[in-house]
Amino acid sequence: MVSKPHGGRIVRRVLSKKTKERILGEVHEYPKISVDHSKAIEIENIAHGVYSPLTGFLTQDDYLSVLDHMRLTDDTPWTIPVILEISRPDFSEGDAILLYHKDQAIARMHVEDIYRYDKKEFVEKVFKTRDANHPGVVRVYSMGDYLIGGEIELLNELKNPFAKYTLRPLETRVLFKERGWKTIVAFQTRNVPHLGHEYVQKAALTFVDGLFINPVLGRKKSGDYRDEVIIKAYEALFRYYYPRDAAVLATVRYEMKYAGPREAVHHAIMRKNFGATHFIVGRDHAGVGNYYSPYEAWDIFEEFPDLGITPMFIKEAFYCKKCGGMVNAKICSHSEEFRERISGTRLRTMISEGIQPPEQMMRKEVFEAIRSFSNPFVE
Repeated sequence: MVSKPHGGRIVRRVLSKKTKERILGEVHEYPKISVDHSKAIEIENIAHGVYSPLTGFLTQDDYLSVLDHMRLTDDTPWTIPVILEISRPDFSEGDAILLYHKDQAIARMHVEDIYRYDKKEFVEKVFKTRDANHPGVVRVYSMGDYLIGGEIELLNELKNPFAKYTLRPLETRVLFKERGWKTIVAFQTRNVPHLGHEYVQKAALTFVDGLFINPVLGRKKSGDYRDEVIIKAYEALFRYYYPRDAAVLATVRYEMKYAGPREAVHHAIMRKNFGATHFIVGRDHAGVGNYYSPYEAWDIFEEFPDLGITPMFIKEAFYCKKCGGMVNAKICSHSEEFRERISGTRLRTMISEGIQPPEQMMRKEVFEAIRSFSNPFVE
């Protein structure tokens, strides 16, 4: 059976049409604050249960508990602070406010807590560094000086160019049940698929009923693949190389934090809410630069025996000339001279120069899908 939601139930914080119309007719009565695109996406993830059991942004007690213990105050595992920052409050605790993105009211929030926080403590505990070259650190340093906590209620959603592939936790759970899947392994990605990814995914699939490919769409760092490129590349892989009854492709909008080990657990919790029973944890999962050791994200799961989703640690795949196929170090006895490793940097260079990668690195159909775009990378 699919996994139980994190915290016991799938949160749904979406207002009825009648209540929404009433609030939108009274917008002049509410204090307003603006949120950026990534925060608006987080609001949607709260409202649709991707972040269950959260019903809103963290209050101070939960925020401090997550920083210090990687758990909410009720002891539920939670590793990444889901917070809403402001420069200076012009409302009070107990007020209801409206959250706007550009000119659109996104949500109503019931303010339970307004508090200051220590940015250096935040980045040191979440990212394990104060280095302003880390993309997560620089983001925190640019935030306002106050945080506000409280429940949210969704009023409107942002335009979604990938609605075809957008499924919420309630929907994926129904889909998995309809397919008769009792065990599901989830794979998160922000890259186009190469043979190493395919090897890991299919290796995991041999132990479960279904494979859930869940690409992250949203703001990425320069040099990452664009969202539409990732989708088209996976469409090609599914069309030619995946059994229809054993794999599902659905996206999630989310901004990467690049928090390494902590974010790996966060990603697992999100997929648990979608219904996955297993989660593939990659080498240097959610890492950036050299801030985390290659398998640090594997070790952190030992601290969460009560997580409720099984991490799957599959060694990095490579092509072995002696074995004649994709293998990993656990099943290949041959020396490094026979091993051809897949380099993401090398793949990007070849793709940008229009050179088709060797067949032991990337499927021809995937490469053609990528090259159908004049510029497949984020600038």
